[in-house]
Amino acid sequence: MNARFKVLPNGCLRLPKVGDVEVRWSRDLPAEPTSVTVVKDAAGRYFASFVVQAGGAPLPPSDSEIGIDLGLTHFAIRSDGSKIVAPQFLRKAARRLRKLQKSLSRKECGSNNRRKAVVKVAKAHAKVADTRRDWLHKLSTTIVRDNQAVYVEELCVAGLGRTRLAKSVHDAGWATFTAMLEYKAARAGRTFGKVDRFLPSTRMCSDCGQLGDKQPLNVRSWTCPCGATHDRDVNAARNILAAGRADSNDRGAQVRPGPVPAQRREAVTRRELAPAGA
Repeated sequence: MNARFKVLPNGCLRLPKVGDVEVRWSRDLPAEPTSVTVVKDAAGRYFASFVVQAGGAPLPPSDSEIGIDLGLTHFAIRSDGSKIVAPQFLRKAARRLRKLQKSLSRKECGSNNRRKAVVKVAKAHAKVADTRRDWLHKLSTTIVRDNQAVYVEELCVAGLGRTRLAKSVHDAGWATFTAMLEYKAARAGRTFGKVDRFLPSTRMCSDCGQLGDKQPLNVRSWTCPCGATHDRDVNAARNILAAGRADSNDRGAQVRPGPVPAQRREAVTRRELAPAGA
């Protein structure tokens, strides 16, 4: 252990030039820490981050595979037909945040009361972020534990963040959720894949593969000429699952053939320009 700090048996953390500090541990350390970093956030809270060496334990194999379509009304729609309602933590806390922000705007710049109001606003936002992160951790852990392969659509979150849906997209936390799925799947020995964002997953029939017409967002179901009636979001999740399976086999290798160099006689477009003997 680094001699500059020490984890005491009573649960306190001894820091150089600071002394013993009481800590509320979020989890037990899996190994001896090599270093620690103490940071302070905008809400005035201190966090100790330790660096440890720990190997991930693969989970037992599972026969289930799942495709996930992310949305706003329903946060996640799974290929098995189940839907997870979006909690909308930010919108639920909007009234309190608005009240605190108005109180902050009335405080004089540079005053102690303004500094106190800034901390109150930061604490309110931190509570929303912590609640959302905790919910995403629990959901991603459950999905990775129950499924051998997880496939999601690669979304352009930065682009959606510049539209009128910016607040809802920020509240959803899609990027954080997909990042959690990716590293938890790698740690548990699961397969994780992202499907191309340009895949017409919504309007492609998951039964026959035929492309339907583009539909406005208020149309939540449609009928394919083959006779199948689809829920818009569930159909997209099924297409994401099929595309994810097509991109990788059970060993994770690419199924689609790689680029093959052209023969010398095929490397030119005009025969008379080909070198002699080609």
